[in-house]
Amino acid sequence: MPGFGFTPDNGDEQEPEGNNPFGFENFGEIFKQFSGMGLNLPALMASLSGQASPASLSKEMIRDISRKYLSAHGEVPVTVEDLTQIQEAINIADLWINEATTFPSLPLTDSIALSRRDWIDSTLNGWQELTKPLVDSMSGALSSMLDQGLGEQGEDNGISIPGFGPMSISKSSINAIMATFMSSLISTQLGQSIGALSTTVTGANDVALPLSKDIKAQLLPQNVRAWGSGLEIQEGEIRIYLALREIAAARLFKQSPWLSGYIAEVISAYGSGIRIDISAITQSAQDAMDSGAIDPSNPESMASALSGGLFTPETTASQSAALEKLETLLALIEGWIDAVVVKAASDRLPSLIKLRETQVRRRATNSPTQQLFATLLGLEVSPRLTREAISFWEKLEKIDSISARDKIWEEAFLLPTASQLLDPEGFSKSRKIPDDLSGLI
Repeated sequence: MPGFGFTPDNGDEQEPEGNNPFGFENFGEIFKQFSGMGLNLPALMASLSGQASPASLSKEMIRDISRKYLSAHGEVPVTVEDLTQIQEAINIADLWINEATTFPSLPLTDSIALSRRDWIDSTLNGWQELTKPLVDSMSGALSSMLDQGLGEQGEDNGISIPGFGPMSISKSSINAIMATFMSSLISTQLGQSIGALSTTVTGANDVALPLSKDIKAQLLPQNVRAWGSGLEIQEGEIRIYLALREIAAARLFKQSPWLSGYIAEVISAYGSGIRIDISAITQSAQDAMDSGAIDPSNPESMASALSGGLFTPETTASQSAALEKLETLLALIEGWIDAVVVKAASDRLPSLIKLRETQVRRRATNSPTQQLFATLLGLEVSPRLTREAISFWEKLEKIDSISARDKIWEEAFLLPTASQLLDPEGFSKSRKIPDDLSGLI
């Protein structure tokens, strides 16, 4: 399936004359397809009249789609027994973690057990902020497309769209219409992804991303039970293991507030290489409608039909570098959490090896974070890189200390690159200042 209108920026490459996909005639074809999907263009244009800035992601739409997905898969309420069991696991895990990291304990709250719906509601702001750089890049690409294809047309008297009679649209309105359409598509995809994640995540921080400014250690009892189903391990031991992971992640995110901004910068760097290809949008939409993949009465069917090709897998060198940074960071976060948990529980949890193997296997095949980034960016975090990150943190602690290991999270520039993960000893030496500096003069 062709990419849904997003391709890497070709830099200075010029389109051949006479083959400009951005001409306003193509908008007529796009808008005809919008109408065929049940979109009332005159009403949409009236509502967007004079709107200069592109639309943003709709939190309400994301929430509604997430909840709709959840309703189809079911949830059970948190019980008093759940609260008691989770509280006990959190308290034990918090004590054990103190011996495995220098990051201080967080205040424990009463809201330590979440339902699936609670998790969706508590993370919506974080998801919206996380994907905002991508939407901003899309908006910039839309503006560039319009400037290239329409030039000075439409600023004053509007543009007449072929096939729509006397109706004319200003360039800013076209920009707003396209941005609204794209934002709706991203909102739908994000909502579906969050809904799916709500049925698998075991804790507020299980996605290994800082999604809330008010960082807490919280578990989802329903998903914790599902995670341990069939393992033939005592439920209490499973709860403590997952509580250890949750608390380790919460402490890391609390002590590294720069993480959210850094991730946003990396996603923005990736998004800066996106450009919009009208001809690809037209072809993808037409193919999907011809095959019956899109149901005009169901807007969500468009996201489902085209999600596999929303972003093309081909990337520029700058985009590849951004994806490598993000992949390495996600592996480092997961690796640090694992190393800390093993340090805290190695002589305390009888089934630690089996629990750890289960976690690694599920991360490799069904990682919550990987599901989302694969959908939005085409990014897949290599299980090999995660294993290398786990080994890196374990060896670095033995070479230096727990304190030296944790200090690396103070700033982004202190983190190792993907290639440095294979040489923790060399990485450690590169960060140390020799006692005798005379040789450097």
